[in-house]
Amino acid sequence: MTPPARRAALRELLRAAELDALLVTDLVNVRYLSGFTGSNAALLVHAEDSADAEDRSRLCTDGRYVAQSAAQVPDLPLLIERACAQALVEAAGTDGVRRLGFESGHLTVDGHAALADLTAKKRDGVRLCRAPGLVQRLRAVKDEAEIEVIRAACAIADAAFAELVGTGALRPGRTERQVAAELDARMREHGAHGPAFDTIVAAGAHSAIPHHQPTDVELASCDLVKMDFGALHGGYHSDMTRTVVLGHPADWQRELYELVATAQRAGRHALHVGVEVADVDSAARTVITEGGRGEEFSHGLGHGVGLEIHEAPALAATGVGTLSSGMTVTVEPGVYLAGRGGVRIEDTLVVRPGAAELLTLTGKELLGL
Repeated sequence: MTPPARRAALRELLRAAELDALLVTDLVNVRYLSGFTGSNAALLVHAEDSADAEDRSRLCTDGRYVAQSAAQVPDLPLLIERACAQALVEAAGTDGVRRLGFESGHLTVDGHAALADLTAKKRDGVRLCRAPGLVQRLRAVKDEAEIEVIRAACAIADAAFAELVGTGALRPGRTERQVAAELDARMREHGAHGPAFDTIVAAGAHSAIPHHQPTDVELASCDLVKMDFGALHGGYHSDMTRTVVLGHPADWQRELYELVATAQRAGRHALHVGVEVADVDSAARTVITEGGRGEEFSHGLGHGVGLEIHEAPALAATGVGTLSSGMTVTVEPGVYLAGRGGVRIEDTLVVRPGAAELLTLTGKELLGL
């Protein structure tokens, strides 16, 4: 969808919530709804279903972005002020808005206090109303243009990993930090703006730490090496994890890997339109629990991926809601044996009416390097 179409979809949600307008302060949501990528902005979207709704909605940014905002957002009126949220609340009051939604999951306590003081002083009838997660609901379902960008980001990560393995860069004597830096560099060489998040390279006992930060510890023979990484491309993120063994896998490493691989297949195969997100988590978690390792699977099964690396929906036991076609999610079960090593296998997929579409195409057989 184009930004105007996204704003039109948001208006339907605003009317259902009985809001006259929404103050959007989360910069990721501002980008999604307008196309603006600057570092200071807010957006006011009117709820009314009328021909001049777009003319009454407006983007606010500061003087550094006059040219950029005009180029990126030619279809909305622009307001140039440093204090964007306050300026748009004032504009809402003069425009007849009474119930003004705000992103309560993003706005700070101090930020809300400043807006509340403003509305109290103005006495223009504006009432601030909590409206968490409305734009995130729209962002959870990707259109085909978004999916194509995420597919390209996944292809970049696939290519970088293939080169890492193919050139012998995963070998004893190299440090976790060196491998992570090379993986990041190779993703950039293939067109990434940068890594989608801080790349994880965890060797030996470190592989049992789910979000280990790379150190100067050297990779050693017989180590499990877990690598969690992704590419940032066109504003969108990819996410994948692969675990390898340096040398011939020991029996316990192979058994652990096969357990996680089986769980990952179960999670992928559970991705169907209309399925509860908690049931997808359960499909994979049951495999690991029945394998006697339930307590060593310490995180949710996956999450949405898009303009942020972690976004709706949450594939977890505590997750709420059902899957819709176009949701782009990860499936990443892991088992972590403290002091010994761990295995995680992760793919990014798109929920489709039939089987989910796999975007990370690197093979998942256990590699002994």
